[in-house]
Amino acid sequence: MSRDDTRDPHADQTLSLPSDVAGSGALDRLVDTARDYARAAASDNTLKAYGKDWAHFTRWCRMKGADPLPPSAEMIGLYLADLAAGSAKAPALSASTIDRRLSGLTWNYAQRGFALDRKDRHIASVLAGIKRKHARPPVQKEAILAEDILAMIATLPFDLRGLRDRAMLLLGYAGGLRRSEIVSLDVHRDDTPDSGGWIEILDKGALLTLNAKTGWREVEIGRGSADHSCPVHALEQWLHFARIDFGPVFVRTARDGTRALQARLNDKHVARLIKRTVLDAGLRSDLPEADRLALFSGHSLRAGLASSAEVDERHVQKQLGHASAEMTRRYQRRRDRFRVNLTKAAGL
Repeated sequence: MSRDDTRDPHADQTLSLPSDVAGSGALDRLVDTARDYARAAASDNTLKAYGKDWAHFTRWCRMKGADPLPPSAEMIGLYLADLAAGSAKAPALSASTIDRRLSGLTWNYAQRGFALDRKDRHIASVLAGIKRKHARPPVQKEAILAEDILAMIATLPFDLRGLRDRAMLLLGYAGGLRRSEIVSLDVHRDDTPDSGGWIEILDKGALLTLNAKTGWREVEIGRGSADHSCPVHALEQWLHFARIDFGPVFVRTARDGTRALQARLNDKHVARLIKRTVLDAGLRSDLPEADRLALFSGHSLRAGLASSAEVDERHVQKQLGHASAEMTRRYQRRRDRFRVNLTKAAGL
């Protein structure tokens, strides 16, 4: 592999037979199988980001007359400092983005057989200084609340495309789903190789089985109080009129909107759908359009469920698939922060 290789980190050299083992048809097939499993260890979006991280770093090394392999803690420390300082051509990156870039380099080095020690003083001390000097509170996306989602779906037509988009918004909101989880659903288990889960429609609601970011989990989506706001009814309507009984649940439609196609939608469609309906519904009309678009994303659906559901926090945590209540609270834009008053409990 070239020292400046900017191809997919899953290059053929990543996994191979030991040098002292003779190849054979069976062993070679196992190598291919192992590579397939290795590719499934991270999402496509994560792999794309890691590939871009490596390409940027190797280009930086080339401009500085340095070699990216083997890893040099001193050079990586300088690289992180350069990212934080910025230049006329490249604005300074945030501390969180720099930290993610470092994670990308660590992963890329591991794929190439090298261990990068993030705790090395040349890296750890520079990163700690960057965080201390430049770190800012995380920018949270605006939560889409119940009245907002109703206003958004009211902007959609009742043609085939509108039925699909209405089902996606309501299902994503009620399930607290990530946009990738929405579009990866299949009608049945094992319908397609790229399935991220499947659905079961029951009398009282829909049960989603998801192969999510944190592992397999079940999401229960009950029926709503009225058909126009019920995510399960919207899903049934889409499946019925689109005549979908196998394969991906959410697919593209023909240009004239009269029939469903076979191609699965990607997660970018969800992001565009949210932003378009936010504008059409007039949410946060007090702000310029660019600011309104920046406020809302796929995470707005998850934040909306966490902020709107007036139930025990544990139920919201389970629905979102969070490992801790603290993570769930990050999604809650409105809650009684002083429900537990430790000042009074301490006797003051």
